[in-house]
Parts: sequence; structure tokens; C-alpha cells
Amino acid sequence: MGRLAQTEGLTEVQREIVSTVRDFVDKEILPVATELEHRDEYPVRIVEGLKDLGVFGLMIPEEYGGLGESLLTYALCVEEIARGWMSVSGIINTHFIVAYMLKQHGTDEQKEYFLPKMAAGEVRGAFSMSEPGLGSDVSAITTKGVRDGDGYVLTGQKMWLTNGGTSSLVAVLCRTDEGHPEGTPPHKSMTTFLIDKEPGFGQVKPGLTIPGKIDKMGYKGVDTTELVLDGLRVPADRVLGGETGRGFYQMMDGVEVGRVNVAARGCGVALRAFELGIAYAQQRHTFGRPIAQHQAIQFKLAEMATKVEAAHALMVGAARKKDSGQRNDLEAGMAKYLASEYCKEVVEDAFRIHGGYGFSKEYEIERLYREAPMLLIGEGTAEIQKMIVGRRLLEEYRIQG
Repeated sequence: MGRLAQTEGLTEVQREIVSTVRDFVDKEILPVATELEHRDEYPVRIVEGLKDLGVFGLMIPEEYGGLGESLLTYALCVEEIARGWMSVSGIINTHFIVAYMLKQHGTDEQKEYFLPKMAAGEVRGAFSMSEPGLGSDVSAITTKGVRDGDGYVLTGQKMWLTNGGTSSLVAVLCRTDEGHPEGTPPHKSMTTFLIDKEPGFGQVKPGLTIPGKIDKMGYKGVDTTELVLDGLRVPADRVLGGETGRGFYQMMDGVEVGRVNVAARGCGVALRAFELGIAYAQQRHTFGRPIAQHQAIQFKLAEMATKVEAAHALMVGAARKKDSGQRNDLEAGMAKYLASEYCKEVVEDAFRIHGGYGFSKEYEIERLYREAPMLLIGEGTAEIQKMIVGRRLLEEYRIQG
């Protein structure tokens, strides 16, 4: 274990958890990740191993069978997992966001029903806001939930569900206009519905279809799907928190912690790219000596290491702020923005150090080069992060009078 991306002030338990996950990554993920990624194969054995380690219940309270750990512990584990293979961290992240939303906003009955199964990894979560035509503009969603007797009927089309096929619980954001007068702001007429389903593709229950996996440039292995709702009936007790009109707030709370997760993923991928680059620079010889002895390469390594350290520090700070009970949208936005941008740059520098071999599928850096761009757009684009950060800064530094 190298000097970069270390975290001061961890408890003995935190150090032990992170160390256990790091060992698992080195032994069970890194040796098989590139082969599975090239086959676009779901990592069944890896997921089973993470279930056994308790990673799916890391932040779920102990009373529901989880480990009751902090966001920081979770983020450091995600950093390690993404260092091994970013797709695996995606499988966990969507599950974690749904579990977090249930813990924070669910009714007692919803928590008691779902959280123990989620902690054990028996129920795995996915969440869905985006639609084919709206991208970052969540307030423009058109998927509707209409009251019908003792439940709701959902109709619409959702897009970009990570874990869409393999999940058995999906938190879906819909528009519910009932009880909201004309002119109500769009974000106050949205509701999160908890949909139970069987894992798989095609029509997985009456009114609910998962058409199939979307073929992607990178981020393979994990399934990314659409979700088509065509008159799906959902009982009223599956409204998250039991109250309509709270969905936008609930989802944004989930995404806020999800952004720390994406920052952690960027840190993990960047760290792995640095490891690959500095190792290759010492093995590859040109002009009679290792390329690591050329000043141009040393400059690159210095810049890469500095970016790894800066991104890690910002990510840790954002996690600790949330753990302290404070609002962290500013810090999470900064961390997600910086970590994803620096990740792309560090990966590209490692790719350049590899020269022509970086373009070969034999070398791991080729996989990282295709994975890094997803972080620039996942959980809100860089532009959205800058908007969030800019608005919060204007709130904090408003001129009086």
C-alpha cells in the first residue's frame, strides 16, 4: 500500500473494514475485472463475496441487520472497490442510495420490511429519476402516478437505471398532482414510489417492463436499463414516507450522498491509473534507461499524484461534513466535480505513459480510459455541480444591505 490517498483520524474499526475491502479487491476483483469487463459479464462471484463481507449493509443501522457505519467509511470502501473495477462500485451505490432514502424518509413499516433484506443483500436496490427526454432537468419529469382506489397507477418511461435488471426494489420518482393546487411548483408535486419486482428483463410484472441492457462504451458488467411503466399498480403503502409531494426532496437527499460516492469512485479510478502509470514507467526502457528517469515522465507522475491527493482530501471532507449532521451539498458538489475531472486527467496521463500499449486491450489502462468519462456525467454533470456550487456560494457570501 502506497503513500497516496491515506485518511487520518480513522477508528480501529474503520481501518479494519477498509483494509478488509482492500484485500478483497486485490485478491478477488483486480485479477478478473478486465476479462469480465471485456465480456460485459455481471460479476456474480464478486457480488456474492461483497454480500458475505456485509458491504451491502454498511450504512444500514445495526437494528436492521446492517453495520451502522458512517458515510466516510462507506466512501473509503467505494474508493477501494472502484480502484479494482468501477462497475462493481456502481452495483453497490444505487443499492446504498435506496437504503439511505429508506433509512432517512421511510415509514417504520417500510424500514422494517426492506432494510434487513437489503442489509443481507437479498433485496438489491435501484433508483430512477431520469427520463429519455430530460437529462439533468428533473423538474420536467412526465412519468405520472395517479390515485386509483387504495393505490396508484404509474405510467411513463424512465432511463439510465443502474441495476435496472438485477435489482428487486426500484425507487421511482413520479409526478402526482392530486392534492396540489394549480400553480404548485413542479418539485412539490413529485412522489417516490417503492416498486418490488423480480430481477430480469422483459415484462417482470404486469405493467412493468425492463427492455434490456443499454450497450455502453464503458461501465460494463453492471446493467444499465430503461424502465417502462404501463399502468403499473402500486399500493399506497409503497409511497416512500407515506406522503405524496415529498419525492423531489427525498431523491435530492439521496443524490447528495450519492455524489460523495461518485467522488470516491473518481478517487479510486485515479489512484489505480496512477499505480499503473508509475509501475509501467519503471519497467519500460527508452534511450537506454527506464522512462521514469526522463524528466517529462516525472513531471507527469508528480501532477498525477497531486491530483489523486487533492481529490481524496475533498471527498473525505465532504463525507465527514455529512456525517457531522451538516448540509454538505456545496462540499459534495465540489468533491464530485474535482474528483471526476481529475480522474479523467490522471487516467489520460497514465494512458500517455503507456504509449501505444495503452491502446491495447491487453493492458488495464485501456479499460480505465473508457470508464472515466462516465464519472463526468453520472449523478449530475460537471456543469450541474458548478451550478449547485455557484448558487450555494452566493447564498453563503451574499452582500448585506
